[in-house]
Amino acid sequence: MSTGPQNGIDLSSLPPVSIDRMVRAVEKVKQRLLRTSKILTDAGIPFAVVGGNAVAAWVSRVDEAAVRNTQDVDILIRREDLDRVKKAMEANGFIYGQSMNVDFFLDGPDAKVRDAVHLLFASEKVKQHDTIETPAIEQVDTEGEFPIVELEMLVRMKLTSFRLKDRVHLLDMIGIELIDSTWPAKFPPALGERLQQLLDNPDG
Repeated sequence: MSTGPQNGIDLSSLPPVSIDRMVRAVEKVKQRLLRTSKILTDAGIPFAVVGGNAVAAWVSRVDEAAVRNTQDVDILIRREDLDRVKKAMEANGFIYGQSMNVDFFLDGPDAKVRDAVHLLFASEKVKQHDTIETPAIEQVDTEGEFPIVELEMLVRMKLTSFRLKDRVHLLDMIGIELIDSTWPAKFPPALGERLQQLLDNPDG
């Protein structure tokens, strides 16, 4: 078995496998999510958790074993609240940044954009070519530790983006029957067709 460089990484230089390191990676995302939620809640700023953490929250309500970890935190806010969000987050050690039209908060000066808190703006298109806007900030489920976007709105967001990870998240929800054959009719035809493709071929 080769231990030489692969894809730019010298495998012989890597530290040993560690379950603690694996658990720590998941715990960091969890703590970043809870801290962000507390900061925005204490500041009285409406928000909702979206993205992979919202998928995990919905999936966990059906089957904890089906939950998939995610590396970052995605938050939906109103654009008019951005300055308030900046003030609240920066007062708690986060560092605001923007790159390629994406607004985010780094968790300290040594943090990576990969594991930042990313912002999406309610009732706006994430990308110019998107046909559907993000949900309104009122379209949230508030029954848990933090507000998450309503399931139908979350599925709509995933169908709109439809990147590989979005398709995987949708398949996770299909696999536990959060989404079934009645769901394509809930969306505009183009999005409904995307969902039907996944329902027809859940194994890829």
